[in-house]
Amino acid sequence: MAAARGAGRSAWIWDNMRVRFIVCFLGVFVCYFYYGILQETITRGDYGQGDQKEKFRFARTLVFIQCIFSALFAKILIIFFEGSKPDLTKSWLYGLCSLSYLGAMVSSNSALQYINYPTQVLGKSCKPIPVMILGVTILRKKYPLAKYLCVLLIVSGVALFLYKPNKSSAVADDHVFGFGEILLLVSLTLDGLTGVAQDHMRARFQTSANHMMLNINLWSTLVLGFAVLSTGEIWEFLSFTERHPSIIYNIVLFGLTSALGQTFIFMTVVYFGPLTCSIVTTTRKFFTILGSVILFGNVMSTMQWFGTMLVFLGLGFDAKFGKTPKKTTN
Repeated sequence: MAAARGAGRSAWIWDNMRVRFIVCFLGVFVCYFYYGILQETITRGDYGQGDQKEKFRFARTLVFIQCIFSALFAKILIIFFEGSKPDLTKSWLYGLCSLSYLGAMVSSNSALQYINYPTQVLGKSCKPIPVMILGVTILRKKYPLAKYLCVLLIVSGVALFLYKPNKSSAVADDHVFGFGEILLLVSLTLDGLTGVAQDHMRARFQTSANHMMLNINLWSTLVLGFAVLSTGEIWEFLSFTERHPSIIYNIVLFGLTSALGQTFIFMTVVYFGPLTCSIVTTTRKFFTILGSVILFGNVMSTMQWFGTMLVFLGLGFDAKFGKTPKKTTN
């Protein structure tokens, strides 16, 4: 009897949407905080000694491994927690979602060849805007006016906080809008299309977080697998790991933290929608940097303090006024 009451109490706590949101947010924050450390360790570290030093330059293979880990992790979760529950979602939706997700990632990274990092960060911090616009125009979703204000405050705050003017260049860039900015717009549009596809899946087919995670990563694995095999990058990567086997441990941890982080991301998408998920992932970077400022005593500029105030104002208003009114049933 006591065990049944305990199980019921646990279920009641999980049914509380605020508890779910806190769990999802903290899960994304913690997993991707460590994920970011591992990613920087892998991609920016020096391998070898003396003249034999080399850098890791197998970005597509790293994402390929990340997708394999995430797909396996999702499959294990389905086996243990969902059993034989059918997934009615159309395969083409998963394929579209995977292609738009990978396209956004490739476009964003390619844009750095033509624009500076602050411009890219500013652009990607606006991710909730295309998710909201395409949700309204394609899916005919309706958001309360307060939601638009909250998103604007959060995006503006994050942009101000992350922006670092390039002081090293005395002469400003001559171009106003070039190929790099076009790639950034493509990336943001594809982010919005990913949100639309995920919204359609959860509304039409009630797709579970684990099935969404499994199938999107399976499609991504197929696309990236073809890319790394056709370019021969996978063989260069294997040769690199033979020369530097110590990197394997970090890659395994990287795959595990990515899989766990994706679990919380897809939970956020299923329970709260892609717009809330994009707000969570956008503010994650802000809170990571803010945490490092507090922990290590780094000085913040006036613009960063103003950006911090805007983010907290936006999050506070969203918690209080940004909820979509529930439909009443007769």
